[in-house]
Amino acid sequence: MTVTPQNVHSVLKQFQLTDGYDLVVDLNKSNGVWIHDSASGKDYLDAFTCFASWPLGFNHPDLMEDDFNERILRVSRNKIANSDLYTTELAEFVEAFGTKVTPDDYPHHFWVSGGALAVENALKTAFDWKARKLGRNNFTDDVNDLVILHFEQAFHGRSGYTMSLTNTLPDKVGLFPKFNWPRVSTPFCEFDNEGNIVNDIEASEARTCAEIDKAFEEHGNRIAAILIEPMQGEGGDNHFRNEFLEKLRQYADEREALLIFDEVQTGFYGSGKPWFWQHTTVKPDVVSFGKKTQTCGIYANRRVDEISENVFNRSSRINSTWGGNLVDMVRCTQFIKIIERDNIAEQVTNVGNHVIAGLRAIANESGAFTSVRGKGSLIAFTVPSPEHRAAMLSSLMDAAVIALPCGVRSVRFRLPLIMTIADADELLNRTRIAVSSLATTV
Repeated sequence: MTVTPQNVHSVLKQFQLTDGYDLVVDLNKSNGVWIHDSASGKDYLDAFTCFASWPLGFNHPDLMEDDFNERILRVSRNKIANSDLYTTELAEFVEAFGTKVTPDDYPHHFWVSGGALAVENALKTAFDWKARKLGRNNFTDDVNDLVILHFEQAFHGRSGYTMSLTNTLPDKVGLFPKFNWPRVSTPFCEFDNEGNIVNDIEASEARTCAEIDKAFEEHGNRIAAILIEPMQGEGGDNHFRNEFLEKLRQYADEREALLIFDEVQTGFYGSGKPWFWQHTTVKPDVVSFGKKTQTCGIYANRRVDEISENVFNRSSRINSTWGGNLVDMVRCTQFIKIIERDNIAEQVTNVGNHVIAGLRAIANESGAFTSVRGKGSLIAFTVPSPEHRAAMLSSLMDAAVIALPCGVRSVRFRLPLIMTIADADELLNRTRIAVSSLATTV
Protein backbone atom coordinates (compact mmCIF):
# COMPACT_ATOMS: atom_id res chain seq x y z
CA MET A 1 0.00 0.00 0.00
CA THR A 2 1.28 3.44 -0.93
CA VAL A 3 0.45 6.10 1.66
CA THR A 4 0.28 9.70 0.52
CA PRO A 5 0.92 12.66 2.83
CA GLN A 6 -2.78 13.50 2.65
CA ASN A 7 -3.91 10.18 4.14
CA VAL A 8 -1.14 9.55 6.69
CA HIS A 9 -3.35 10.53 9.63
CA SER A 10 -6.38 8.60 8.42
CA VAL A 11 -4.28 5.44 8.00
CA LEU A 12 -2.71 5.79 11.44
CA LYS A 13 -6.05 6.45 13.14
CA GLN A 14 -7.23 3.00 12.15
CA PHE A 15 -4.62 1.39 14.37
CA GLN A 16 -3.35 3.84 17.00
CA LEU A 17 -3.94 7.06 18.91
CA THR A 18 -2.93 10.05 16.78
CA ASP A 19 -2.95 13.03 19.13
CA GLY A 20 0.30 14.56 17.87
CA TYR A 21 0.84 17.39 15.43
CA ASP A 22 -1.18 17.65 12.22
CA LEU A 23 2.05 17.76 10.22
CA VAL A 24 3.40 15.03 7.97
CA VAL A 25 7.17 15.40 8.13
CA ASP A 26 9.02 15.21 4.83
CA LEU A 27 12.32 13.59 5.80
CA ASN A 28 13.96 14.65 2.55
CA LYS A 29 12.90 18.29 2.39
CA SER A 30 13.25 19.07 6.09
CA ASN A 31 16.56 20.84 6.51
CA GLY A 32 18.50 22.37 9.39
CA VAL A 33 16.14 24.16 11.77
CA TRP A 34 13.20 23.74 9.37
CA ILE A 35 10.61 20.95 9.37
CA HIS A 36 8.85 20.57 6.03
CA ASP A 37 5.20 19.50 6.14
CA SER A 38 4.59 17.38 3.06
CA ALA A 39 0.82 17.68 3.43
CA SER A 40 0.66 21.48 3.27
CA GLY A 41 4.03 22.29 1.73
CA LYS A 42 4.73 24.61 4.66
CA ASP A 43 8.03 24.94 6.55
CA TYR A 44 8.01 25.19 10.34
CA LEU A 45 10.81 26.59 12.49
CA ASP A 46 11.77 23.83 14.90
CA ALA A 47 11.82 25.05 18.51
CA PHE A 48 10.71 21.58 19.59
CA THR A 49 13.47 19.23 18.37
CA CYS A 50 11.42 16.12 19.09
CA PHE A 51 11.20 16.93 22.80
CA ALA A 52 14.86 17.99 22.94
CA SER A 53 16.07 14.75 21.38
CA TRP A 54 17.22 15.78 17.88
CA PRO A 55 20.32 17.93 18.37
CA LEU A 56 21.83 18.98 15.03
CA GLY A 57 18.85 19.72 12.83
CA PHE A 58 17.50 17.81 9.88
CA ASN A 59 19.76 16.35 7.21
CA HIS A 60 22.98 17.77 8.59
CA PRO A 61 25.62 17.70 5.81
CA ASP A 62 27.84 15.39 7.84
CA LEU A 63 24.99 12.89 8.06
CA MET A 64 24.73 12.88 4.27
CA GLU A 65 28.37 11.87 3.66
CA ASP A 66 28.96 8.60 1.83
CA ASP A 67 31.27 7.25 4.55
CA PHE A 68 28.74 7.87 7.32
CA ASN A 69 25.86 6.49 5.25
CA GLU A 70 27.83 3.33 4.52
CA ARG A 71 28.60 2.90 8.23
CA ILE A 72 25.09 3.45 9.52
CA LEU A 73 23.50 1.32 6.80
CA ARG A 74 25.92 -1.50 7.54
CA VAL A 75 25.13 -1.59 11.26
CA SER A 76 21.38 -1.25 10.62
CA ARG A 77 21.23 -4.54 8.73
CA ASN A 78 21.83 -6.58 11.88
CA LYS A 79 20.54 -5.68 15.34
CA ILE A 80 23.30 -6.61 17.76
CA ALA A 81 22.90 -7.49 21.45
CA ASN A 82 25.57 -4.99 22.50
CA SER A 83 25.76 -6.27 26.08
CA ASP A 84 27.19 -9.59 24.92
CA LEU A 85 28.40 -9.17 21.32
CA TYR A 86 31.04 -6.50 20.77
CA THR A 87 31.88 -4.60 17.59
CA THR A 88 34.37 -1.98 16.51
CA GLU A 89 31.47 0.45 16.13
CA LEU A 90 30.47 -0.07 19.76
CA ALA A 91 34.05 0.46 20.93
CA GLU A 92 34.40 3.64 18.85
CA PHE A 93 31.22 5.04 20.37
CA VAL A 94 32.11 4.12 23.95
CA GLU A 95 35.59 5.62 23.59
CA ALA A 96 34.25 8.85 22.06
CA PHE A 97 31.56 9.22 24.70
CA GLY A 98 33.79 8.27 27.60
CA THR A 99 36.66 10.58 26.62
CA LYS A 100 34.88 13.57 25.07
CA VAL A 101 31.43 13.74 26.71
CA THR A 102 31.65 12.14 30.14
CA PRO A 103 33.59 14.29 32.64
CA ASP A 104 36.70 12.99 34.38
CA ASP A 105 36.20 10.85 37.49
CA TYR A 106 33.15 9.06 36.05
CA PRO A 107 34.56 5.70 34.93
CA HIS A 108 31.35 3.65 34.97
CA HIS A 109 28.89 3.55 32.06
CA PHE A 110 25.75 1.60 31.19
CA TRP A 111 23.75 1.80 27.96
CA VAL A 112 20.05 1.13 27.43
CA SER A 113 17.27 2.20 25.09
CA GLY A 114 14.91 4.76 26.62
CA GLY A 115 15.30 7.63 29.07
CA ALA A 116 12.96 6.15 31.67
CA LEU A 117 15.03 2.97 31.71
CA ALA A 118 18.15 5.08 32.14
CA VAL A 119 16.61 6.57 35.29
CA GLU A 120 15.45 3.11 36.41
CA ASN A 121 18.99 1.78 36.25
CA ALA A 122 20.31 4.80 38.13
CA LEU A 123 17.84 3.91 40.88
CA LYS A 124 18.87 0.25 40.79
CA THR A 125 22.48 1.37 41.14
CA ALA A 126 21.51 3.30 44.26
CA PHE A 127 19.33 0.55 45.74
CA ASP A 128 22.05 -2.06 45.33
CA TRP A 129 24.68 0.30 46.77
CA LYS A 130 22.53 1.22 49.77
CA ALA A 131 21.40 -2.32 50.50
CA ARG A 132 24.99 -3.52 50.64
CA LYS A 133 25.95 -0.50 52.78
CA LEU A 134 23.33 -1.76 55.23
CA GLY A 135 24.85 -5.25 55.17
CA ARG A 136 22.13 -6.78 53.03
CA ASN A 137 24.32 -8.78 50.67
CA ASN A 138 22.13 -11.83 50.19
CA PHE A 139 19.89 -11.54 47.14
CA THR A 140 16.99 -12.90 49.23
CA ASP A 141 17.30 -10.10 51.81
CA ASP A 142 14.25 -7.85 52.16
CA VAL A 143 14.99 -4.37 50.77
CA ASN A 144 11.43 -3.15 50.29
CA ASP A 145 11.97 -0.44 52.89
CA LEU A 146 14.49 1.40 50.68
CA VAL A 147 13.17 4.62 49.12
CA ILE A 148 14.11 7.46 46.78
CA LEU A 149 13.77 11.09 47.86
CA HIS A 150 12.49 13.19 44.97
CA PHE A 151 10.77 16.47 44.14
CA GLU A 152 7.42 17.94 43.21
CA GLN A 153 6.97 18.89 39.53
CA ALA A 154 9.43 16.14 38.59
CA PHE A 155 9.29 14.14 35.39
CA HIS A 156 11.50 11.07 35.32
CA GLY A 157 9.62 8.76 32.96
CA ARG A 158 6.57 6.54 32.68
CA SER A 159 7.83 3.04 33.49
CA GLY A 160 8.14 0.97 36.65
CA TYR A 161 10.00 2.84 39.37
CA THR A 162 9.81 6.16 37.52
CA MET A 163 6.02 6.37 37.76
CA SER A 164 6.46 6.70 41.52
CA LEU A 165 8.60 9.77 40.90
CA THR A 166 6.91 11.57 38.00
CA ASN A 167 4.25 13.99 39.24
CA THR A 168 3.64 16.64 36.59
CA LEU A 169 0.20 15.70 35.23
CA PRO A 170 -2.01 12.99 36.77
CA ASP A 171 -2.93 11.46 33.40
CA LYS A 172 0.66 10.26 33.05
CA VAL A 173 0.77 8.17 36.23
CA GLY A 174 -2.78 7.99 37.62
CA LEU A 175 -4.48 4.58 38.00
CA PHE A 176 -1.11 2.83 37.94
CA PRO A 177 0.16 1.36 41.26
CA LYS A 178 3.07 3.33 42.68
CA PHE A 179 5.44 3.36 45.64
CA ASN A 180 4.87 5.94 48.35
CA TRP A 181 8.37 7.39 48.34
CA PRO A 182 9.23 10.70 50.04
CA ARG A 183 8.46 13.75 47.88
CA VAL A 184 9.49 17.28 48.83
CA SER A 185 8.66 20.72 47.49
CA THR A 186 10.65 22.27 44.67
CA PRO A 187 12.41 25.55 45.56
CA PHE A 188 12.74 26.95 42.05
CA CYS A 189 13.70 30.47 41.11
CA GLU A 190 11.21 32.97 39.71
CA PHE A 191 12.71 35.67 37.50
CA ASP A 192 11.89 39.16 36.33
CA ASN A 193 12.47 40.25 32.76
CA GLU A 194 16.09 41.09 33.51
CA GLY A 195 16.88 37.64 34.87
CA ASN A 196 16.88 38.63 38.54
CA ILE A 197 15.41 36.26 41.13
CA VAL A 198 12.26 37.89 42.51
CA ASN A 199 10.83 35.29 44.89
CA ASP A 200 12.06 34.67 48.44
CA ILE A 201 14.18 31.78 47.27
CA GLU A 202 16.09 31.34 50.52
CA ALA A 203 12.84 30.88 52.44
CA SER A 204 11.64 28.41 49.82
CA GLU A 205 14.87 26.45 50.06
CA ALA A 206 14.64 26.44 53.85
CA ARG A 207 11.13 24.93 53.67
CA THR A 208 12.34 22.21 51.34
CA CYS A 209 15.32 21.43 53.56
CA ALA A 210 12.97 21.11 56.52
CA GLU A 211 10.95 18.60 54.49
CA ILE A 212 14.13 16.71 53.62
CA ASP A 213 15.11 16.62 57.30
CA LYS A 214 11.67 15.21 58.11
CA ALA A 215 12.00 12.58 55.38
CA PHE A 216 15.32 11.42 56.80
CA GLU A 217 13.79 11.34 60.28
CA GLU A 218 10.94 9.16 59.04
CA HIS A 219 12.98 6.85 56.83
CA GLY A 220 16.25 6.89 58.72
CA ASN A 221 19.13 5.46 56.75
CA ARG A 222 16.83 3.81 54.20
CA ILE A 223 16.90 6.66 51.65
CA ALA A 224 19.05 5.20 48.89
CA ALA A 225 19.28 8.32 46.75
CA ILE A 226 18.27 11.92 46.25
CA LEU A 227 17.02 12.30 42.67
CA ILE A 228 16.60 15.64 40.91
CA GLU A 229 16.66 17.16 37.44
CA PRO A 230 19.28 19.95 37.60
CA MET A 231 16.66 21.95 35.71
CA GLN A 232 13.15 20.55 35.70
CA GLY A 233 11.85 20.40 32.13
CA GLU A 234 8.23 19.31 31.82
CA GLY A 235 7.58 20.51 35.36
CA GLY A 236 8.08 24.13 34.27
CA ASP A 237 11.70 24.73 33.26
CA ASN A 238 12.40 25.26 36.94
CA HIS A 239 15.91 26.43 37.82
CA PHE A 240 17.67 25.92 41.15
CA ARG A 241 20.31 27.99 42.89
CA ASN A 242 23.75 26.48 43.16
CA GLU A 243 23.49 26.88 46.92
CA PHE A 244 20.51 24.53 47.04
CA LEU A 245 22.21 21.87 44.94
CA GLU A 246 25.23 22.15 47.23
CA LYS A 247 22.90 21.47 50.14
CA LEU A 248 21.66 18.31 48.41
CA ARG A 249 25.27 17.22 47.95
CA GLN A 250 25.79 17.73 51.67
CA TYR A 251 22.70 15.66 52.54
CA ALA A 252 23.83 12.84 50.25
CA ASP A 253 27.30 12.78 51.79
CA GLU A 254 26.21 13.01 55.41
CA ARG A 255 23.26 10.61 55.12
CA GLU A 256 25.02 8.05 52.94
CA ALA A 257 22.75 8.37 49.92
CA LEU A 258 23.70 8.72 46.28
CA LEU A 259 23.00 12.01 44.53
CA ILE A 260 21.46 11.33 41.12
CA PHE A 261 20.97 14.00 38.47
CA ASP A 262 18.48 13.18 35.74
CA GLU A 263 19.87 14.82 32.59
CA VAL A 264 17.74 12.99 30.03
CA GLN A 265 16.34 16.31 28.77
CA THR A 266 19.09 18.74 29.75
CA GLY A 267 22.22 16.79 28.85
CA PHE A 268 24.48 16.54 25.79
CA TYR A 269 25.26 20.22 25.16
CA GLY A 270 21.68 21.47 25.43
CA SER A 271 22.79 24.02 28.02
CA GLY A 272 25.99 24.97 26.19
CA LYS A 273 28.04 22.53 28.25
CA PRO A 274 28.07 18.76 27.90
CA TRP A 275 25.99 18.50 31.08
CA PHE A 276 23.76 21.01 32.81
CA TRP A 277 25.30 20.21 36.19
CA GLN A 278 28.62 21.58 34.92
CA HIS A 279 27.16 25.07 35.31
CA THR A 280 27.27 24.42 39.07
CA THR A 281 29.92 23.52 41.63
CA VAL A 282 28.08 20.30 42.50
CA LYS A 283 29.16 16.89 41.24
CA PRO A 284 26.51 14.15 41.29
CA ASP A 285 27.29 10.50 41.93
CA VAL A 286 25.18 9.13 39.08
CA VAL A 287 23.78 10.83 35.96
CA SER A 288 21.04 9.48 33.71
CA PHE A 289 21.02 10.66 30.11
CA GLY A 290 19.16 10.17 26.84
CA LYS A 291 17.31 12.04 24.10
CA LYS A 292 20.10 13.98 22.32
CA THR A 293 22.58 11.19 22.99
CA GLN A 294 20.36 8.93 20.84
CA THR A 295 21.14 5.88 22.94
CA CYS A 296 20.43 6.30 26.65
CA GLY A 297 22.14 5.26 29.85
CA ILE A 298 23.94 6.31 33.00
CA TYR A 299 27.43 7.19 34.12
CA ALA A 300 28.69 7.06 37.71
CA ASN A 301 31.62 8.20 39.79
CA ARG A 302 33.91 6.25 42.06
CA ARG A 303 31.65 6.62 45.08
CA VAL A 304 29.84 3.49 43.94
CA ASP A 305 33.18 1.68 44.29
CA GLU A 306 32.78 1.90 48.06
CA ILE A 307 30.91 -1.34 47.35
CA SER A 308 33.27 -3.67 45.51
CA GLU A 309 30.49 -5.77 43.97
CA ASN A 310 28.50 -2.81 42.71
CA VAL A 311 26.21 -3.09 39.68
CA PHE A 312 29.01 -2.08 37.32
CA ASN A 313 31.23 -4.92 38.53
CA ARG A 314 28.77 -7.73 39.26
CA SER A 315 27.48 -9.43 36.10
CA SER A 316 23.78 -9.24 35.25
CA ARG A 317 22.78 -6.83 38.02
CA ILE A 318 21.78 -4.24 35.43
CA ASN A 319 21.37 -5.31 31.83
CA SER A 320 19.13 -5.43 28.78
CA THR A 321 19.03 -7.57 25.65
CA TRP A 322 20.16 -4.87 23.25
CA GLY A 323 22.37 -2.79 25.55
CA GLY A 324 21.29 0.30 23.66
CA ASN A 325 21.02 0.53 19.88
CA LEU A 326 24.11 0.31 17.69
CA VAL A 327 22.58 2.50 14.96
CA ASP A 328 21.98 5.21 17.55
CA MET A 329 25.53 4.79 18.80
CA VAL A 330 27.01 5.27 15.33
CA ARG A 331 24.89 8.39 14.89
CA CYS A 332 25.93 9.73 18.30
CA THR A 333 29.59 9.11 17.45
CA GLN A 334 29.12 11.30 14.39
CA PHE A 335 27.37 13.94 16.49
CA ILE A 336 30.31 14.03 18.91
CA LYS A 337 32.73 14.61 16.01
CA ILE A 338 30.61 17.45 14.64
CA ILE A 339 30.10 19.10 18.01
CA GLU A 340 33.82 19.04 18.80
CA ARG A 341 34.97 20.14 15.33
CA ASP A 342 32.47 23.00 14.94
CA ASN A 343 32.69 24.23 18.55
CA ILE A 344 28.94 23.75 18.89
CA ALA A 345 29.05 24.32 22.65
CA GLU A 346 30.10 27.95 22.18
CA GLN A 347 27.51 28.42 19.45
CA VAL A 348 24.75 27.08 21.70
CA THR A 349 25.76 29.50 24.46
CA ASN A 350 25.93 32.53 22.17
CA VAL A 351 22.69 31.80 20.33
CA GLY A 352 20.92 30.99 23.59
CA ASN A 353 21.98 34.30 25.13
CA HIS A 354 20.79 36.09 21.97
CA VAL A 355 17.37 34.43 22.10
CA ILE A 356 16.96 35.11 25.81
CA ALA A 357 17.86 38.79 25.33
CA GLY A 358 15.42 39.02 22.41
CA LEU A 359 12.60 37.38 24.34
CA ARG A 360 13.17 39.72 27.27
CA ALA A 361 12.89 42.66 24.88
CA ILE A 362 9.61 41.28 23.53
CA ALA A 363 8.36 40.72 27.07
CA ASN A 364 9.16 44.31 28.04
CA GLU A 365 7.59 45.68 24.85
CA SER A 366 4.40 43.64 24.92
CA GLY A 367 3.78 42.47 28.47
CA ALA A 368 2.64 39.17 26.94
CA PHE A 369 4.90 37.03 29.09
CA THR A 370 7.39 37.19 31.96
CA SER A 371 10.19 35.22 33.59
CA VAL A 372 12.28 34.58 30.48
CA ARG A 373 14.87 32.04 31.60
CA GLY A 374 17.21 29.44 30.27
CA LYS A 375 20.68 28.21 29.44
CA GLY A 376 21.80 27.56 25.90
CA SER A 377 19.09 25.89 23.85
CA LEU A 378 16.82 25.28 26.87
CA ILE A 379 14.66 28.39 27.12
CA ALA A 380 11.24 29.19 28.57
CA PHE A 381 8.89 32.00 29.53
CA THR A 382 5.68 32.25 31.53
CA VAL A 383 2.28 33.60 30.47
CA PRO A 384 -0.61 34.71 32.71
CA SER A 385 -2.72 31.53 32.63
CA PRO A 386 -3.07 28.06 31.11
CA GLU A 387 -5.58 29.56 28.67
CA HIS A 388 -3.04 32.17 27.57
CA ARG A 389 -0.48 29.38 27.17
CA ALA A 390 -2.77 27.39 24.86
CA ALA A 391 -3.42 30.52 22.82
CA MET A 392 0.30 31.34 22.68
CA LEU A 393 1.24 27.88 21.42
CA SER A 394 -1.52 28.06 18.82
CA SER A 395 -0.38 31.51 17.73
CA LEU A 396 3.20 30.29 17.44
CA MET A 397 2.01 27.42 15.24
CA ASP A 398 0.16 29.92 13.07
CA ALA A 399 3.50 31.74 12.76
CA ALA A 400 5.08 28.40 11.78
CA VAL A 401 6.99 27.86 15.03
CA ILE A 402 6.71 24.55 16.89
CA ALA A 403 7.15 25.01 20.64
CA LEU A 404 6.20 23.08 23.76
CA PRO A 405 4.28 23.65 26.99
CA CYS A 406 5.79 23.08 30.42
CA GLY A 407 4.53 23.51 33.95
CA VAL A 408 1.13 25.09 34.45
CA ARG A 409 1.52 28.18 32.28
CA SER A 410 4.94 28.25 30.67
CA VAL A 411 6.16 27.83 27.09
CA ARG A 412 9.50 26.20 26.40
CA PHE A 413 11.79 26.33 23.40
CA ARG A 414 14.09 23.38 22.74
CA LEU A 415 16.33 24.75 20.03
CA PRO A 416 18.56 22.87 17.58
CA LEU A 417 22.18 23.13 18.68
CA ILE A 418 23.11 24.26 15.16
CA MET A 419 20.80 27.29 15.29
CA THR A 420 22.59 30.42 14.07
CA ILE A 421 22.05 34.04 15.07
CA ALA A 422 20.16 34.52 11.79
CA ASP A 423 17.91 31.56 12.64
CA ALA A 424 17.44 32.98 16.13
CA ASP A 425 16.39 36.34 14.71
CA GLU A 426 13.82 34.55 12.56
CA LEU A 427 12.51 32.81 15.68
CA LEU A 428 12.27 36.13 17.51
CA ASN A 429 10.51 37.81 14.58
CA ARG A 430 7.96 35.02 14.41
CA THR A 431 7.48 35.18 18.18
CA ARG A 432 6.71 38.90 17.83
CA ILE A 433 4.15 38.07 15.15
CA ALA A 434 2.60 35.44 17.42
CA VAL A 435 2.44 37.89 20.32
CA SER A 436 0.84 40.57 18.13
CA SER A 437 -1.76 38.08 16.94
CA LEU A 438 -2.33 36.93 20.50
CA ALA A 439 -3.11 40.48 21.62
CA THR A 440 -6.12 40.53 19.30
CA THR A 441 -7.53 37.16 20.36
CA VAL A 442 -6.98 36.79 24.13
